[in-house]
Amino acid sequence: MKSRQLSLTILLIAFVTLFSALNSCNNNDGGGTDIAAANADSIKKVVERGKYLAHHVSMCMDCHSHRDFNQFSGPPIEGTEGMGGEIFGEKLGVPGTIFSRNITPDTVNGIGNWSDEEIVRAVTRGISRNGDTLFPLMPYPHYNGMSKDDIYSIVAYIRTLKPNNNKVPVRKLFIPMSMAYPPLQSLSPDDNIKPDVSDMVKYGAYVMNSAGCMDCHTPMDKGQFVMSKYMAGGRVFDMETFKVTTANITPDSATGIGSWTEAMFLDKFKNYRDAAAYKTNPGKLNSMMPWVMYAGMDDFDIKSIYRYLRTLPAINNKIEKYPQQN
Repeated sequence: MKSRQLSLTILLIAFVTLFSALNSCNNNDGGGTDIAAANADSIKKVVERGKYLAHHVSMCMDCHSHRDFNQFSGPPIEGTEGMGGEIFGEKLGVPGTIFSRNITPDTVNGIGNWSDEEIVRAVTRGISRNGDTLFPLMPYPHYNGMSKDDIYSIVAYIRTLKPNNNKVPVRKLFIPMSMAYPPLQSLSPDDNIKPDVSDMVKYGAYVMNSAGCMDCHTPMDKGQFVMSKYMAGGRVFDMETFKVTTANITPDSATGIGSWTEAMFLDKFKNYRDAAAYKTNPGKLNSMMPWVMYAGMDDFDIKSIYRYLRTLPAINNKIEKYPQQN
């Protein structure tokens, strides 16, 4: 990997490593090797954290890879990670057609020439390198609430992807972007602090925001979220080969998950850690929910989301999971 492609986080760690090693040599204490090894381990942990977030929480690889909907929940196709090109059109509520971008380090068709700051601006503010506003299917309003460490960890991981020269078509919108989404204010994650895990409810809210659960589980009307039905489900996704409605995950006992225990909630995710649970073609009974990717989320993070959901108002909203299909 070229040094200019390293993330700011890794550069800072590398600087500390060099300084510490030189200092150790000057002191003749023989500790330079140990310090270098310790800092190399720190770099590895940053990248691992970014991979965890990109694949299992913030789900960058959900949209920016190709999904195989011949299997349940459309797990990513190996080798397509970050290459982009997935199509999102009118049936998914887009006023036109947009394509997920190539976010691999390819210097021609990817983001290999982007600086860390340019990537962070796109991720958290929805502003591309050339100044264009990204369509808010890219959940930058959520990522804007993530901590700086988590955002830069994702950037560090993306830098490690294998470059892919996939050229993605330009979007074709029927309306100006200003009509699709208002400009964001307070456009920096610099001051965001990840809640301590000791407060599972607050931490769960952070994880759920990072995962963008609201965008699917809250219904929309004329392009705007219906916040009176926050997390009450009801969004219909027409994937052409199947049509599915998002679930009500408020604590309503009749139509939501009010009767679910924490163990039941966790097991729902853990079930898809076994390939036998998804390596089949369910046909019209498929799911848009990327269960296979979310299944890799840490048990504690899943439990924290459950704890947060239990604090929401219970909304009675009966869902027809599989509406009439052609």
